[in-house]
Amino acid sequence: MDRRDFGKAIVGAATAITSFGILGGKSSPVLAEVFFDPAMYGDQELRVGTVDSVRERTRRAILQDPQLAPSFYQLALLDGLSYNAANNKYGPNGGVIYSVLNSKDDDEYINALKRAANVLIQAEKDLKKKTAVSIADCIAIAGAEAIESIGGPVLPTQLGRMEPDKKKGVELNAALPIDILSGKRSNEEVRNAFKAAGLSEREMTALLGALLTLERVEKTRTTEDWKESVKPKFVERGKMGRMSDYKRLSDEDVKAALSDEYDEDPDDGWYIADSFGTRDDRFGQRIAKDEIDEKNFNKYLKDLYAFSIKKNTDNVFGWIGDQILDEASPTSQAWLKKYADSNLSYTKDLGIAYNSITQLGAVYTGGKYENLLKNKPRKTLNDDDLNLGF
Repeated sequence: MDRRDFGKAIVGAATAITSFGILGGKSSPVLAEVFFDPAMYGDQELRVGTVDSVRERTRRAILQDPQLAPSFYQLALLDGLSYNAANNKYGPNGGVIYSVLNSKDDDEYINALKRAANVLIQAEKDLKKKTAVSIADCIAIAGAEAIESIGGPVLPTQLGRMEPDKKKGVELNAALPIDILSGKRSNEEVRNAFKAAGLSEREMTALLGALLTLERVEKTRTTEDWKESVKPKFVERGKMGRMSDYKRLSDEDVKAALSDEYDEDPDDGWYIADSFGTRDDRFGQRIAKDEIDEKNFNKYLKDLYAFSIKKNTDNVFGWIGDQILDEASPTSQAWLKKYADSNLSYTKDLGIAYNSITQLGAVYTGGKYENLLKNKPRKTLNDDDLNLGF
């Protein structure tokens, strides 16, 4: 199958919602690999604009509702964990969105996932008016942005996931419980879910460590003060700034601007990210910037390791702490110590593990990418030849 055939599979989010069963219709599952075409976004400028638009939508949603930060990341993990390494089926093709929105469960975990899923569906729908973008790419970008939104490192994310054929439908691997990351499943079930997807305990520890951080970090921003990150910033005369910085706006001007920007016209969803300033200037302030950053992102893994040594305090690390410290997972405990000792080692492993889980089952199609990457084994954390995986 060539690129033109796959290109026909790219569909708008509104059509996908109806055709794939989010509104209750029936669908036939797609049991296929995740097809990639890294050239689908065209030139570099269009690619950057697409990525920044999804990131901005995600950051805005998190600033308004900080409790959504773990949910965006969980969507990305669930989409990847749907991959079946035994038969090379399923994978991060966006199926998690449809499974989440079709879920009949009504609890805090599922409802938060649904809110995050709806943000991404709207982002894809708006972007489709200007460029090709898949819901699967939106999920991967948003998961990485969730980590950065609390002050974490930038996670590399390969783009180019193509939409499955809408005539065939799509769904998550039925063997993967949608609540596998909710704390309701046993340690063995969680461990087996990662194994079934072809991931090692080292990768599981790195990925769950980030989820632990997302859940434990004190999210200092509220639903009221998120607008502060978009208020105009003024500079003193004699200092460098943009022309608009020198125009003093009244309180009424600011209120009107905020009202216009966040009460969007559904026909005008295209966002052009500002290329000036820091990431905080462009996407909004990080919700835990006073507590955590790229240099101490292993903070909670340090706390977990200290707890594992002393165990003289109450366990505040929940199911993830229990999972990593499970005696049946000695490898996880060894890597916890490594990550607690070295933030550099942890953030490096997290970046590789996240890039891996969001590419499981990848099949590259078309042109130079197919020639370069076809049948090339994925990079794993055991490529360092230390043989410290499972």
